Amino acid sequence: MPRNTLKLAIAVSLVATPLLSACGGSAASDEKVVTVYSADGLKGENGDGWYDKVFADFTKQTGIKVKYVEGGSGEMVQRAVREKNNPQADVLVTLPPFIQQADGKGLLQKYEPKDSVMVSGGDKASDGTWTSVVNNYFGFVYNKKELKQAPKTWEELLDAKYKNKLQYSTPGVAGDGTAVLIKAINDFGGKDAALAYLKKLQANNVGPSASTGKLAPKVDKGELLVANGDVQMNYAQSKTMPGLGIWFPAKQGGKPTTFALPYAAGLVTKAPHGENGKKLLDFMLAQKQQQEVSEIGGGFSARSDVKAVDANAIALAKLMDGVEIFTPDWNDIDKNLTAYVEDWKSATGS
Repeated sequence: MPRNTLKLAIAVSLVATPLLSACGGSAASDEKVVTVYSADGLKGENGDGWYDKVFADFTKQTGIKVKYVEGGSGEMVQRAVREKNNPQADVLVTLPPFIQQADGKGLLQKYEPKDSVMVSGGDKASDGTWTSVVNNYFGFVYNKKELKQAPKTWEELLDAKYKNKLQYSTPGVAGDGTAVLIKAINDFGGKDAALAYLKKLQANNVGPSASTGKLAPKVDKGELLVANGDVQMNYAQSKTMPGLGIWFPAKQGGKPTTFALPYAAGLVTKAPHGENGKKLLDFMLAQKQQQEVSEIGGGFSARSDVKAVDANAIALAKLMDGVEIFTPDWNDIDKNLTAYVEDWKSATGS
């Protein structure tokens, strides 16, 4: 979700599109486009991800090409802020708390996609400005070849064997990096205790990373033993990275925990191709595309009425078995995120 790289990768969908009529000019072809700014994780490394399938099918059905811009969750919002007076994106997809941040900055207009009634209340904005399109959970990865079993606790990661073999993406820049801070605050019972732990962990941490997506390959190769990530992205990556295992840290004496970290999508305010953006949002939330979330993307459907039974869905359910799911106070995090990140920087010397 790579998800959190500051270097933006722009990929225009290479799917076949219907031929323009003889009278069609550049202006007409320009209208047959929709631009998506997204956190990474849903586009496959080899063109085999959920986005790849959805965008190809969308273009085939509508003739509308998808221009895709990928970056860190925070960076996508920052880019949209810089372009606020001249918006370039039509659809913004990012993780909490950045989708709330985008909403608070007036970057999203009200649009409730068709079938959004099938998305539970906690997974969409009460004012209709964003809706989850793929559900997901925060997690960590470990190298299965080097470690005979996954670590179990946060405290284990302080062991000297993890020195320069552990890395997590940067809070405030990366969605999953911010999630490290959120989970630590929950597991340790408050911000101060969490920061005291992360200060100790810094002795083993390789250093900042703007990209969560780039950490998994390093773990797979053994350059790192442990890194942060999320279930959907890492499960999809594990298909081509056999050394990758997913786990959920617990505080010593406690249960492993996680929280929902959905890919949330909204229509950009004054989107240059707003009608096309609405069509794409409707399409992403349609039953067929939601049925493919686990089968192709390794994620969880955002719709409560879609009950996936494919092999991936069964494996994902098994992976989540016994993991306690908590709900962060997103309003508090949205309000205090800047202060939390500054406190993290101060505690860790980052």
